[in-house]
Amino acid sequence: MIRPVHGGNLAWAAALAGCPASAILDFSASISPLGPPESALAAIKSRLSSLTAYPDPDYGELRAALGEAFNVDPDWVLPGNGSAELLTWAAWDLSDLEATYLVTPAFGDYWRALSAFGAQVLDCPLDLKSLGQELLSGLVTDGLSVSNRSFVSLSPAVPVPFALGAADRGLLLNNPHNPTGLLFGREAILPYVEQLGMVVVDEAFMDFLPPEKQQSSIAAVEEFPNLVILRSLTKFYSLPGLRMGCAIAHPDILRRWQLRRDPWPVNALAEAAAAAVVRDAAFERKTWDWLPVARQELFEGLANLPGLRPWRGAANFLLVESSLSVAAIQKSLLEKHRILIRDCLSFPELGDRFFRVAVREKADNLRLIAGLADVCCR
Repeated sequence: MIRPVHGGNLAWAAALAGCPASAILDFSASISPLGPPESALAAIKSRLSSLTAYPDPDYGELRAALGEAFNVDPDWVLPGNGSAELLTWAAWDLSDLEATYLVTPAFGDYWRALSAFGAQVLDCPLDLKSLGQELLSGLVTDGLSVSNRSFVSLSPAVPVPFALGAADRGLLLNNPHNPTGLLFGREAILPYVEQLGMVVVDEAFMDFLPPEKQQSSIAAVEEFPNLVILRSLTKFYSLPGLRMGCAIAHPDILRRWQLRRDPWPVNALAEAAAAAVVRDAAFERKTWDWLPVARQELFEGLANLPGLRPWRGAANFLLVESSLSVAAIQKSLLEKHRILIRDCLSFPELGDRFFRVAVREKADNLRLIAGLADVCCR
């Protein structure tokens, strides 16, 4: 089978490990281990009878729930078949510009979506060497008044020529950044919104931070008609199989996207589940209380292993630098321990010396650390 470019490919992992897919412990997909919430399951069950009818093409009930959750007018929200679908339409708009700046290393779907429409991409690499030292220590010195382990940085090194044709260029980045886990301050993004023709911020992992620590740019959308925010509802709520996300942007942009796509991109069960989970305050609080402790324990366990250097991050995953071949580690982990980690071969800047692992519950994290200790020592 072809090596996957995304995490969560259990069929590939099971074939390599020689076991059923259900036997694989998956650290490669950054999905919360705490869900799906009971609120989602109850909503799905209550909506089973609606499967004989088409969903509301305007998704009025869902847009109202999302608008309430993100504190925006429902007209400024567009539900989608996962944030990946909405990324496609954002890339279409970006392709109309002269060029799009892409902060790298970047999620592979950004390249897919932009290349699908022939967008001109200008690669803007992060300084991985200095960034690694900062995230390793837990301190990011950036001139802002931030506390230890806040993971806020000033703007990445994006060579945007503001003075020459900036209005005909775009920017696509994610915040928190995948795969480093870096959290950009909203103040770092705003200057680009003010100068560029379009800025798309993928906040797929933002909800893993409690509200007081989030650096979302949603509040700026109504002021800037060139700003688009993408949010995922699958990672935080453990619902990747339902494919649910949304875009928050000026209604003119969202109406244009609506005309381009299928009339019913969100199925009735996903619609019901999404409307329920964004109102589930108890599940949100449970996740915000669990993640910092679990992430720190996993970080410390990985840091104690020879040849591994985990980077501190703000999301529900950790990027780990390795002195050994990650392809070899991944293969041995699968064959000996039935554990799948996410290699970073699809990130050319990282290659075979980095891997990414999701933060899971304590027993799973300890199993990963034990498996890595065995494989790396060998």
